[in-house]
Amino acid sequence: MGNGDEVMHPAVFLDRDGVISRPTIRERKPYPPLSVAELELLPGVQEALRALKAGGYCLVVVTNQPDIARGTVSRSVVNSMNDWLKSVLPLDAVLTCAHDDDDQCQCRKPLPGLITQAARELGVDCTMSYMIGDRWRDIEAGRRAGCKTFFIDRGYDEQAPESYDFRVSSLPDAARIILRTDALS
Repeated sequence: MGNGDEVMHPAVFLDRDGVISRPTIRERKPYPPLSVAELELLPGVQEALRALKAGGYCLVVVTNQPDIARGTVSRSVVNSMNDWLKSVLPLDAVLTCAHDDDDQCQCRKPLPGLITQAARELGVDCTMSYMIGDRWRDIEAGRRAGCKTFFIDRGYDEQAPESYDFRVSSLPDAARIILRTDALS
């Protein structure tokens, strides 16, 4: 590293709950699963990620898991969920922020810390990359990192992103657009 000859790669950064796994919805608000047994992939996720991987993308999950800081789920349970995802999906990395807003860390979305950390570690060019999320924090983190953004609009009863590049209904829809767009460029 450091000789200036490194090849930078494009990536697709993915939020976990609501993008690749099914959140629990209560009163039109999403909540993460609390165990591996509750973790369920959304329809078409495996196929979409395989297609993106075959298209040359580094695949990285970047997820806020403030329930660790709040004490409602343990880090080991979240790590087990992430390990399971890595075992069934072609992911290059899963990065987790275990903090709550009060911690004022740099890794909690909407700050881009997890994305920029993954970019450094994996040789990713964020300007050639995408962030796919279902909440405003995901989209803002992607924008701040220099990625193109996909907002999966699930109709949650919460603040929507101020702006995004694409609005879609699922990860497979985003993958089709990414692969089609890059085939044209």
